[in-house]
Amino acid sequence: MITDIIRHGFSLSTIVSLLARVFVVFCTMPVHEYAHALCATKLGDDTARLKGRLTLNPLAHIDPIGAVMIFLVGFGYAKPVPVNARNFAKPKRDMALTAAAGPASNLIMALLFGLLYYTFYVMYNRTGLVFANVAYLFFYFAAYVNVTLGIFNLIPIPPLDGSRILTLFLPTETYFKIMRYERYIMIGVMVLLLTGALSTPLAFISGGVLKGIFAVASLPFKLLRLI
Repeated sequence: MITDIIRHGFSLSTIVSLLARVFVVFCTMPVHEYAHALCATKLGDDTARLKGRLTLNPLAHIDPIGAVMIFLVGFGYAKPVPVNARNFAKPKRDMALTAAAGPASNLIMALLFGLLYYTFYVMYNRTGLVFANVAYLFFYFAAYVNVTLGIFNLIPIPPLDGSRILTLFLPTETYFKIMRYERYIMIGVMVLLLTGALSTPLAFISGGVLKGIFAVASLPFKLLRLI
């Protein structure tokens, strides 16, 4: 994102991309964390609710460094929702379900934004309205960033959601041994993202997932012969 601005200046595309990332930080990342909190609450753990995290208020969820990462490399994170697995009826299963709820919400939102993308794309092709042009670019970038967030959080390393899903397949003792190094692992992930060693393959995977989501989103428009 930042490198695009340095190389190409503030074109319409980069400005809309910047606005979409601001939208994601303040509107869709809170949905990701809310999904974790809601799932945990429904499964019997009130920790997130009691900590004030069962809310869509962005101030309750935004992590400054994670938000900045969205603008630097396109991948980021919010403050992790606190979860106490002891409150779950089936700790391993319910922890994995709670962890998966966040990335799932990102993919659902990406599909919604894909539908909005095609809505404004059709409008622009038929009317030529500048607003429709800006809108379909906005929802394209919003969908893309949501996909990258979902894919990034599915990496099976702590403290990302994928590591919680991994609890289904690892012995509890092994999992907690790995969690001891959570802070150092996260620092390593940030270094790999900033150097491009991790962001490049993640961008490739995210691009493939986005293509699939947009293929699904385009179906009703193709059936109606609008595109």
